[in-house]
Amino acid sequence: MKLYSTNNKNLNISFKEAVFTSFPSDKGLYMPLQIPKLSDLFIRHITEYSFQEMALEIAHSFIGEDIPKKDLERIINETISFDAPLVLLEDNLAVLELFHGPSLAFKDFGARFMSRLMAYLSDKNDKMLDILVATSGDTGGAVALGFLGVEGTRVTILYPKGKISEIQKKQLTTNGQNVRALEVNGTFDDCQALVKMAFNDPELNSKLRLTSANSINISRLLPQTFYYLYAYAQAVKKNKKNIVFVVPSGNFGNIGAGLLAYKAGLPVKHFVAATNVNDTVPVYLQKGLYEPKPSVQTLSNAMDVGNPSNWVRITDLFNENLDSLRNFISAYSFTDSETMSGIKELYDTYNYIACPHTSVAYLAAKKYNQPEDFTLFLSTAHPCKFMDVYPENLKNKISIPEQVKQLDYKKGSAIPLENNFSDLKTFLMNK
Repeated sequence: MKLYSTNNKNLNISFKEAVFTSFPSDKGLYMPLQIPKLSDLFIRHITEYSFQEMALEIAHSFIGEDIPKKDLERIINETISFDAPLVLLEDNLAVLELFHGPSLAFKDFGARFMSRLMAYLSDKNDKMLDILVATSGDTGGAVALGFLGVEGTRVTILYPKGKISEIQKKQLTTNGQNVRALEVNGTFDDCQALVKMAFNDPELNSKLRLTSANSINISRLLPQTFYYLYAYAQAVKKNKKNIVFVVPSGNFGNIGAGLLAYKAGLPVKHFVAATNVNDTVPVYLQKGLYEPKPSVQTLSNAMDVGNPSNWVRITDLFNENLDSLRNFISAYSFTDSETMSGIKELYDTYNYIACPHTSVAYLAAKKYNQPEDFTLFLSTAHPCKFMDVYPENLKNKISIPEQVKQLDYKKGSAIPLENNFSDLKTFLMNK
């Protein structure tokens, strides 16, 4: 597998280099030089494959012989040890539950795959791998659990002070071992900017072997294609056609993975990006003007991103053509008040309790509403991670998974950090 930068089509680097460097030096993002095509035979018989077999098919088509197929199969079997069920709400409306992994968020797929991939690709003589990641809520917990105890790695997670839920905070700060949490006095965008500055600092990179575990890393993006295939197969088993994916979107890695699967041959009719009031992309698709802005805190905190990094990958997939983007991607934004109304409506109508991000996706599915389509919206996190959001009558009905109950017995530890790159650099250089 060869990759280029979205800022330099002539760049040609190996998959291993892209995994460990995360960012091109020109500040673009890595993309596959060629997007492979899944065979028509595979698509026609997709319902006959297991979740793991589908994942192996698309992963091997991208990665090729960079990893022998038998080794890739082992990595995938270790990654996908939990289900992603499709729950039918109406004849033409369903929710894909992606929160059945260890950290109770969809990012478990990417983080677990990435940690095992990096362990496989690392040489024993390599120096310590420093994984630097910014989180708006769920990425950090998934990365922490994905890399916890992995030999030769050290994880530093930056999260915005006061802008994530208590359970999310505990998932970041109670791990110990090789995982460190930095509580940044700022927003997620500030955390993300600090990470990018670290990757572009020559002195820091000469001393440390830095890489990222955000969805900016191509090895986080690829495994997220897996559940799009699996969702499609589940829909086909229910005799559904004209499949539309509605994706709660913050940094746009999740929908980016879905579009990558589409470009590789997955038959999808349309994609809908669902955002909260951090509406940079919906405004762009409406007005044709891309204007990143400071992020605003909302109930759907994992989507509080004012300058989504992965949008450049999506525009690259569509050759920077605004008309093509508009034809295949719709985007809607919703307020916190609307989000709460969506949570109530999902429960009152379907007896289904959704997290705030899932509610935003549900509202977008309703707004898109094409009767001839089978609309499938993604549920990206377990509702128990956002207990403060719900009224008492719903709180009491949310089952608390055992791994969350265990957090009550753990003490968290986070290091306060000002929104200042020199402070981050000093911490990384001295620790």
